[in-house]
Amino acid sequence: MCAQTLIVSVRLSLAYPVPTPAAANLVTINLMQLSDIFIRLGEENFKQLLRAVSLGRLKTYQLFDPFRIRLHLNKLNSETLRNAAPRVWARLQEPDSGDLATEIGQAVLVSHMDMIKAVLDELGVPHEDGFFAKDADIAAHLPDGWQQRAWDKFKSAYPPAALVFYLNHLAWEVTKSEDVFAPAA
Repeated sequence: MCAQTLIVSVRLSLAYPVPTPAAANLVTINLMQLSDIFIRLGEENFKQLLRAVSLGRLKTYQLFDPFRIRLHLNKLNSETLRNAAPRVWARLQEPDSGDLATEIGQAVLVSHMDMIKAVLDELGVPHEDGFFAKDADIAAHLPDGWQQRAWDKFKSAYPPAALVFYLNHLAWEVTKSEDVFAPAA
């Protein structure tokens, strides 16, 4: 994952005129957003991801206050985070929830840096402590079936919700995947 991408997520949508007699008609193509990954993985996985957020890691990466503010919490601890999960889940399903999804994604990812390093090492992706260079060709290290192979290798070593989120995040970030990976049983 690119350090700059970890900090900033860009929401893309393209609008272009449709070649019809009515030139006023526009079609919007929405690319999959980070919030779509959370939603497609389901509410139970989302709750597990929030429960696994490390408040210490948030402080280390200076994400504690931005995360607390984005979630609209006066106080951030494991109990308030757990209790806020249903409200945050509802907010993720609203249009324009990209900034919220980005903050949550950052919190989840920095809380599982050991898992990220292990997965990137297994895939042979060059990285520096879990971060890869902005111009690195990461897609070349992700052959067909890479997500299932990584899942099979690490599913018992790391929290399943965090692992499946990271595999989807990596695919979304690197290959701009529109599909959400669901591990085979």
